[in-house]
Amino acid sequence: MDLINRISETECCKLCHRLVDGLCGREPPLRTDYCSTWSLEEWLQLTHFLSALFHLGVGSNISDEEVLAKLSDMNSSHAGVVLSVLRARQGEIRHALLDRTNNISPASLQDFDWQLKLALSSDKISSLNTPLLSLSLDVRANGVLRPIAMEMNREELSSLISSLEAANKVVLQLK
Repeated sequence: MDLINRISETECCKLCHRLVDGLCGREPPLRTDYCSTWSLEEWLQLTHFLSALFHLGVGSNISDEEVLAKLSDMNSSHAGVVLSVLRARQGEIRHALLDRTNNISPASLQDFDWQLKLALSSDKISSLNTPLLSLSLDVRANGVLRPIAMEMNREELSSLISSLEAANKVVLQLK
């Protein structure tokens, strides 16, 4: 997962800790903080990969060598940061995994709101009148209501809609 090599080690550490916070029911990282670094699809790939790695690393109790093997696409310093966050916070991750296993308060969407904005740019005339969607979600997880705000351009919105349609098909198949 070489996408993480685009940020510094310090930012990598912050991102990993925020991802663990999100796994534990606290404030997750905001995509808006990284929208200039990764596209929506890249952001979703990266956060899914790291979250899955944290789940696997703690849930299956895999060794440091196995974790580093899964991080072989990253440069070694970033891989070391991810591993150190995993080991430092494995107790919290384990507790969150146990809560999920015992079906304690799964997250649910409580409310949503959307707005359409126009992004203005002073450096490029061609980028004027670029529509952006501002989506605010209220998600309840572990009894705590968390607001989640996203801002997307047309391509990112299309990708989100495609992902939601695919998820809806899976849910319908499970019924």
